[in-house]
Amino acid sequence: MSVIDRRPGLRVGLLLTPPMLWLGVAYLGALGALLITSLWTQDDFTGTITTVWTTENFRTLFTVDVYRTITIRTIGIAALVTVVDAVLAFPIALYMAKIASPRAQRLLVIAVLMPLWASYLVKAYAWRGMFSADGPVAWIAQPFGLDTPGYGLLATTVTLSYLWLPYMILPVFAGLERVPDSLFEASADLGAGSWQTLRRIVLPMAFPAFVAGSIFTFSLTMGDYIAVKIVGGTTQLLGNVVYDNQGAANNLPFAAAVATVPIVVMLAYLAAARRTGALEQL
Repeated sequence: MSVIDRRPGLRVGLLLTPPMLWLGVAYLGALGALLITSLWTQDDFTGTITTVWTTENFRTLFTVDVYRTITIRTIGIAALVTVVDAVLAFPIALYMAKIASPRAQRLLVIAVLMPLWASYLVKAYAWRGMFSADGPVAWIAQPFGLDTPGYGLLATTVTLSYLWLPYMILPVFAGLERVPDSLFEASADLGAGSWQTLRRIVLPMAFPAFVAGSIFTFSLTMGDYIAVKIVGGTTQLLGNVVYDNQGAANNLPFAAAVATVPIVVMLAYLAAARRTGALEQL
């Protein structure tokens, strides 16, 4: 018997070493490079990057009103998308976990996953057509004397909520599936109604699953810029600022400084989520 066979821990360590090294180089290394780049500046005259460390980019980011507004708007939309997805996901996930038959449950899981098979751009442009001046939204609203809201914050919120909804449904479904059916029976035996059972038993037990799903919806919204370009009109989020500065403006240091904001926000969010036990739901 070889040394590796006699020591299972060594075997596991050898198996995990390559992916952990890749994670350290590709992910942590990239974050380190991002942070270093954010401390450089761009020469206003030549457009070249000056590799002299300074906090000027962060000073601009936190002192200029437009960037503060965009930061607050991005966090607000990410939170709103998360709440909308949570409200929509709960009844769907509850039906899948506790009411649907095993065969129907499998079909519903496939139905939830099916939108993920379609192209992101196809789905975003489909919602652009929905909110266009002669689109279905305008057609439905016309008999009531209303019109389509057009492209902007509402269209952005609706589109992002649709795009990330499966990422909320699946963790909530998994969390509700772990709730023992005996708790529903015990609650009914003690005289609790359906709403009281949902409020005092189901929701508290499913809360970590909601937080787990919110990690996806919140982080994906924080970093999105394509859907905002398609349906957002003049709306800008942090992702658009990063894209515009890295692309058209070619100001990579400032783009890197802006990109650190979602990273810091998500690290704080993950630290708070960890205290709820949500990471065990993933």
